[in-house]
Amino acid sequence: MKEKLVGINSIMEALKGRRKIHKIYVQEGRQGKRLTDLLNLAQVKGVFVQTVEKRRLDHMYTLGNHQGIIASVDQYPYASVEDMLNLAAAKGQKPLLLVLDGMEDARNLGAVIRTAECAGVHGIIIPRHNSAEVNEYAVRSSAGAVEHMLVARETNLVNALKYLKNQGMWVIGAEADADDYYYQAGIPLPTVVVIGGEGRGMRRLVREQCDLLLKIPMFGSINSLNASVAAALILYEIVRQQGTRL
Repeated sequence: MKEKLVGINSIMEALKGRRKIHKIYVQEGRQGKRLTDLLNLAQVKGVFVQTVEKRRLDHMYTLGNHQGIIASVDQYPYASVEDMLNLAAAKGQKPLLLVLDGMEDARNLGAVIRTAECAGVHGIIIPRHNSAEVNEYAVRSSAGAVEHMLVARETNLVNALKYLKNQGMWVIGAEADADDYYYQAGIPLPTVVVIGGEGRGMRRLVREQCDLLLKIPMFGSINSLNASVAAALILYEIVRQQGTRL
C-alpha cells in the first residue's frame, strides 16, 4: 500500500532511507538549492520526477501545506526488536532502546523519533494497539528522522520488556512518583527507557517491569511534561553519562 510524503525535508530523508519511492511530483516553477539537491538525488536513485501545476498538488494533498512537492512512497517499514539488537551489535555498541507506552499523538511520536535518532537510540518500540503510528504527520514532525530509525510494533509491551531483560538489558521508566531524579541516578547500559503516553503515563503492568524509576523535577502549576520533552531529557542524560559515543 502506498502513502504520500510532502515537503523537501521528509522526501529528501526518504530518498536516503529504506523505503521505496515510486514517484515525485514537483510544482512547476519551484526552484532553490535544496530542491535541486533533492532532484539530483532522485535521479541517482532512479526515481521518476514529474512537474505538475500547483492545483494538481492541492488536489492530491488536502491535509495541509505540501510545500510544492509530493512523493508517492511505500508505507513505513516497521522493524523487529531483534533488528535493533543486531544494529547495536553491528556498531559495536551497547543497545539503547526506547519504549513508548501508548503515545497517541503522531506529531509527538515524530518529535520523539527525531530526538532519539539524534541521541543515538538503536530503536523505538510502540504498542500495536492504542498508539500513534508512523504516518505522514510523524514523518513531518520528525523532519524525516523516521527514515533512519528502526521502529517496532509489539502486541504486548510487557512480553517485549521481559524478553529484553532476558537479553541483559535494564529497564528504566520515567515516572512522576519516582524517588530519584533522572540526573541523580547512574543509568547503566544496555538500557531500555520507557516513556508513558500523554496524560495517563505508564500502565501498571509496564511499570512493574521497570528496574529503576526516575522523575523529572516539576516546579510549576502543571505537573507533567510533553512526552517528547521527557524522552529528550532522559536520553540526553544517558548520553552525558556515557560520553560522546555510547
